Amino acid sequence: MSDEDEKPAVIATNDAFYAAFEEGDLDQLLAVWEHSGDVVCTHPGWPALHGWEAVKQSWERIAMGPQTQQFIITDTRVRVSGDLAWVSCDENLLGSRSSTVTSINVFRRQEDDRWLMVAHHGSPVMTSYG
Repeated sequence: MSDEDEKPAVIATNDAFYAAFEEGDLDQLLAVWEHSGDVVCTHPGWPALHGWEAVKQSWERIAMGPQTQQFIITDTRVRVSGDLAWVSCDENLLGSRSSTVTSINVFRRQEDDRWLMVAHHGSPVMTSYG
């Protein structure tokens, strides 16, 4: 398959990540991640977390929190290059504290052709520039 042909599978994994996050489904959220020492995650305002155990524990902490998240994902852009793919998007969070986070999600193709997340970086978007 060409890199272009792989985009729908990458988008599906990215969508599954946000659906699981929104639904508070920790098992599904963790299932989209590669469970290796290579993974890295930076939640908005957090330091970078390296390795599966640190990343897993961060999602467990978030899932146990009282807040619910509703996402409207916009400005999604997908690139695939061989066994790596990245998605940039804006996470428009609705709720008691609405905000926008811009994110980059990196995926690696597995031996069974599934795409799993190896990196997530989210940064808050300022409401005004300058």
